[in-house]
Amino acid sequence: MTIAVVILNWNGRSLLETYLPSVVEFSSEATVYVADNASTDDSVELVQSNFPSVKIIQNKTNGGYAKGYNDALKTLDEDLFILLNSDVEVSENWLQPVVKEFESNSELVAAQPKILDATHRDSFEYAGAAGGYIDALGYPYCRGRIFDAIEKDEGQYNDNCEIFWATGACLFIRKTAFREVGGLDEDFFAHQEEIDLCWRLKVNGGKIMYLGNSTVYHLGGGTLASAKPQKTFYNFRNTLLLLLKNVKGGRVYRLIFFRMLLDGLAALRFLLKGEFVHIWAIIRAHFSFYSLFGKFLQKRKKHRSSMRYSEINSVVWKYFVLKKRTFNQL
Repeated sequence: MTIAVVILNWNGRSLLETYLPSVVEFSSEATVYVADNASTDDSVELVQSNFPSVKIIQNKTNGGYAKGYNDALKTLDEDLFILLNSDVEVSENWLQPVVKEFESNSELVAAQPKILDATHRDSFEYAGAAGGYIDALGYPYCRGRIFDAIEKDEGQYNDNCEIFWATGACLFIRKTAFREVGGLDEDFFAHQEEIDLCWRLKVNGGKIMYLGNSTVYHLGGGTLASAKPQKTFYNFRNTLLLLLKNVKGGRVYRLIFFRMLLDGLAALRFLLKGEFVHIWAIIRAHFSFYSLFGKFLQKRKKHRSSMRYSEINSVVWKYFVLKKRTFNQL
């Protein structure tokens, strides 16, 4: 297979300076690209001066993760795309076991490696850990990470297994599959667009896997820190959009109403902690959802599916009430 490692960049000079060397060193089988989202710093100049083997794709605007990758990938012809965050350090031989799996399994359309924390290297990282799932209420969770409970890597997820979604921090995806489902949904802008993409891939008959014999290290929050209210905005809004677009039947409206009630409880938690900017972010998320409601109803006609998407009824109940803190306890 021909392989393209594509790193989306927006004003990420320091991240590229820190993490790009490992990608160049350990990705000799691939062509490495930096897709720049109209940066205003000198990150492109840094790449051109210090990493001459890396190719530059210059996007005209900063369209976020979704549009940035859609624009960049439409120009590429490699068989396998790897969407890699700019704050990811890869390890030696990170590509070989994943590529081997794609070559031997024609049903495999997307995959992720083991994602460990770049600053606490014995622990899983929030963004994708050991592969993603979604509960019946639309809450995403991972093997190795349930909400803010992060597991240490003790070899418990060294397996290869099928998952529901693979993280956008390091997403391996076949070019043909990516284009068949129309790429990433640009209305998400950032956050949970990879879950929407994986949902459509599975509806289309594809298999998505976690491959524990490949490891990368993710800093996390490199472009939008976890404590930022804008991340709260995208996570709350995009969950509602994800459900409206993909869940079949009239129950989706009951589900969305219930999720909005739970969003209110989340706002109450922020209130008790004095984090008022996050309350406003949730309010903005709901109004933005209303503004996109009609547009996503049209998308819903094409993408909804009767496919089973949840492994458990409520990860919220099990985590906050039953005090289950690890994936294996769920």
